[in-house]
Amino acid sequence: MAQAQEHAIELEEMGYSALWIPEAVGREVFVSSTLLLSATSRLILAPGIANIYARDPFTAGAAWRTVTSAFPDRFLLGLGVSHQIMVEGMRGHDYSRPFSTMQRYLPVMADAIFTAVPPTTTPRRVLAALGPKMLRLAAETTDGAHPYFVPVEHTAFARETMGEGPWLCVEQAVCLETDPDRARTIARGHMAMYLTLPNYTNNLKRFGFTDADIADGGSDRLVDAIVAWGDEAAIAGRVAAHHAAGADHVCIQVLPPNPTDVPVDTWRRLAPALGVGSYATGSRSAGSTYRLTSSHSARCG
Repeated sequence: MAQAQEHAIELEEMGYSALWIPEAVGREVFVSSTLLLSATSRLILAPGIANIYARDPFTAGAAWRTVTSAFPDRFLLGLGVSHQIMVEGMRGHDYSRPFSTMQRYLPVMADAIFTAVPPTTTPRRVLAALGPKMLRLAAETTDGAHPYFVPVEHTAFARETMGEGPWLCVEQAVCLETDPDRARTIARGHMAMYLTLPNYTNNLKRFGFTDADIADGGSDRLVDAIVAWGDEAAIAGRVAAHHAAGADHVCIQVLPPNPTDVPVDTWRRLAPALGVGSYATGSRSAGSTYRLTSSHSARCG
């Protein structure tokens, strides 16, 4: 965790405005967010995502308010329904109605009794959303959506579905490698697990990908749609395409050749191409306080 704090400090010094962190089977996201926020002074921490089946809405609501109170305007909570294998297989919960579960969860969390001193700023949350029902729920009941493992076409679909106003914070996996074979090998290593999860594969089929595209590690067409690879200009071009399609914010997830490496050098190389630290006028913004602008964000496992 001390090393993670050092990397968060480095990202802040490079000019990235936010750091997205996963939960799944790793560190508990509220504790991890608090430790990373404590090590930095400006960086926004955004769990992407906290599994709603991992804690009841009263506990989640208390944690959400507690972290926001300690770090005003620096915590953006991502919530999601995760996947059947993570919910039923690992936790023993019922995953038969994930959308209805989220519908019930959000108002209870928002209205939960909290007798401590409340935060001085509004707690913010977004939903991990792919399909139209969850995207509409995100737009109607939260600050927006955090789609993951999606092509640019999904970004346009999400913006049309949610309408103008709600934040659209898109994840984009990137590989700073110009050799097609090496880049796609790295990309397929990253994609392998996700291509076994129905939530993701069903979503890909909405945009014309087939079982043949999904099989055997993914077709070149699918790999290239999910992972942006090439030089700095190519990656910046994919980020720009998400913005043109309606994204307010793009979180880059760098895929190093060795998955266990922390890609500090790549974050640093990409920063100028992505305009990190410039806060250029004219970019879509997810709020003046949060400054989730352009691609000033990274994801770290």
